[in-house]
Amino acid sequence: MKIMITGANGQLGRDLVRECTRRDIAQVSSDLPRLDVCDLAAVREAVSAERPGALINCSAYNAVDKAESDFERARLVNAAGPGNLAIAAEEAGIPLMHFSTDFVFDGQKGEPYTIADEPRPISRYGESKLLGERAVMEACRRAYVVRLSWVFGSGNVNFVKKILEWAAGREVLRVVDDQISRPAYTVDLAPLILDLLESRAFGLYHLANSGICSRYEWACRIVELAGLSTRVEPAKSAEFETPANRPRFSALDLSRIESLLGREPPDWKDATQRFLVEIGADK
Repeated sequence: MKIMITGANGQLGRDLVRECTRRDIAQVSSDLPRLDVCDLAAVREAVSAERPGALINCSAYNAVDKAESDFERARLVNAAGPGNLAIAAEEAGIPLMHFSTDFVFDGQKGEPYTIADEPRPISRYGESKLLGERAVMEACRRAYVVRLSWVFGSGNVNFVKKILEWAAGREVLRVVDDQISRPAYTVDLAPLILDLLESRAFGLYHLANSGICSRYEWACRIVELAGLSTRVEPAKSAEFETPANRPRFSALDLSRIESLLGREPPDWKDATQRFLVEIGADK
């Protein structure tokens, strides 16, 4: 099978390309400006020319706060684009895997969200991602929609890199302890995603590393593993004004994918340590 990966220059896209190479799976990588998923004609042309056996969509608008004032662009990339890929995949008779987010939930449940829980986004970003989920499931019968949370990997800016940047030269760093979820390391996600693709068990899934933590707990782990002297103190979300609301508890229940694949993802603490080694930031 040849896989077409859109948004291949992002964190997840890069590690999916690497995992395909490791498994000797043929793949073609597409990203802007080569392919604009918001252009249906261009998507159809690319699928027709490459004739892939499956599509994996990693393209996304991830600027959570900016989406509050730039919703039209967020909607185009996070909803219209995936919808176009779903149309092309259905026409070609091939599977499409698309990624969503824990931000489709309002964070009020107080325990991990299952695939049966009703989404209630509290931000425009979360709304755009929910629209994308629906567009994909409505247009493509061979679709996987995989919700991820707190994604980090090499290439792009992420929470781990931000903590390292903010902590450099500071004696004290305040980080919120009332936002709780599961970190998700793209190196650990990639093998599970390809295994899921091979399963042909289409539908909705939740995926992240195992274990649950707050932003504060994660920051403490990062600073400790990096050998920094910065003191991390807990804070509340209300202390930091942001355009977009964040869900307070958005951990995802992973039982469906764990049952299907017969294993659970690595723990977030171990994943964080391996990432710091990967980027040369471990002590």
